[in-house]
Amino acid sequence: MTKNLKSFGWWLGLGLAFFVSLTASYSADWLGLKFFGFEKSPISAIMVAIFIGILIANLINLPKNIEPGLKFCSSIILRVGIMLLGIRLSLIGAGQYALIALPFVVVTILIGLFSIGFIGRHLGLPKQLCGLIAVGSSICGCSAIVATAPLINANDSEVSYSVTCITVFGLFAMFVYPIIANQVFTAQPELAGLFLGTSIHETAQVTGAAMMYEAQYNAPLALDVATVTKLVRNLCMLFLIPLVGILFSSNSSFHAKGKINYLTIVPWFIIGFALMSALRTIGDMSDMPFGLIDSSHWNEMVIFIKNTAEQFLLLAMAAVGLTTTLNGVIKIGIAPFILGLFSAVLIGSVSISIINIFASDLINLFFL
Repeated sequence: MTKNLKSFGWWLGLGLAFFVSLTASYSADWLGLKFFGFEKSPISAIMVAIFIGILIANLINLPKNIEPGLKFCSSIILRVGIMLLGIRLSLIGAGQYALIALPFVVVTILIGLFSIGFIGRHLGLPKQLCGLIAVGSSICGCSAIVATAPLINANDSEVSYSVTCITVFGLFAMFVYPIIANQVFTAQPELAGLFLGTSIHETAQVTGAAMMYEAQYNAPLALDVATVTKLVRNLCMLFLIPLVGILFSSNSSFHAKGKINYLTIVPWFIIGFALMSALRTIGDMSDMPFGLIDSSHWNEMVIFIKNTAEQFLLLAMAAVGLTTTLNGVIKIGIAPFILGLFSAVLIGSVSISIINIFASDLINLFFL
C-alpha cells in the first residue's frame, strides 16, 4: 500500500510540473500575442513557469510524497533536455565555443574560490561552510557542493546553508542577469551567453536564464554559448574539487576522507551533449544523412529534437519553481547570506570585466 502511495505521489509530482509548464507556455503566448499585441511573444515561458511554481510552493502546503516526481523533473528531465540541446550545434562549433569559454571559466573559478574563502573566514564562518559556498558559486552550484561536502568533512547544516545560498542568489541571477547581459553586451549574443554561462551558479539556472534571453531578444546563439560554457564549468570539477579539498578542509579530514570518485563527478549529460553534437555534424555532411533519410527529413528530425529539448527544459524549470520555498532563507542567518551575496556579486563582476576586455578578440581569433 505504501509503495503504491509513493508511486502515486511520484506521478502526481510529475503531473503537477507538467500542468505548470503547460499553463506557463499558454500564458506566455497569450500575454505576448493577445494582451500586448506583439507578433511574437517576448515573454519567456520559462520565467512564467518558475513564477507560477514558486507561488504554488509558497502558498499551498504541497504533500511530501510528490517531491520525488518533482526531483525527477528538475534533475533527470533537465539533464536529458540539456543533452538534447547538443543537436543545435555541430561538434566543431561546440568545440570552438568550449575553447573560447575555457580561459574565462578558469579565471572566474580561481578568483572566486580564493576570494570567497578569504572573506568567509573574516566573517567568522566555518572553513567548510566557506568552501561549500565558494565551490557552489564558482563551479557548478549544488552538484559541486554535494561532491565536495564529504571531501572536506562538512556537516549537514553546512551543506543545507550553502545550498540555500546558491539557490537564492542563483534564482535572482537567473531573472536579472539576462537584462544586464543585454545592456552590457548589446547585439553581441555570444558575449551574453558567455557571461550567463560563467556567472550563474546552477546548470538549471544558466539554462533558464539563457532561454529567457533567447526568447526576449531573439538570440538563439546566446543559449548555445551559455550551455557550452556551463558544461565546461561542470567539467572543471574534475580538476578543481581536489584543490577545494586542500584549501577548505582540515589536513586530517582531507587525508582520511579525501578519496574522490571521478566517475560520479563527470556529468553524463555532458557526454550526451557531445554525442548529439556529433550526430548533428555527421548528419549535416551529406544530402542523404546516414544513408537512410533525405536532407529534408533530417532537418525535420533536428527541429523535432530541438523542440523536445525545450519542452523538457520548460518542464524542469516548472519543477524548480515548485521546489523553491522561502523558509530556508529565514533560517540561514545573516553571515552566510552576506557571503552568498558577496559571492554572486564577485563572480558576476569578474565575469563581465574579463569578457569585456578579452572575449571579442578571442572570438575573432577563432571565427575570422
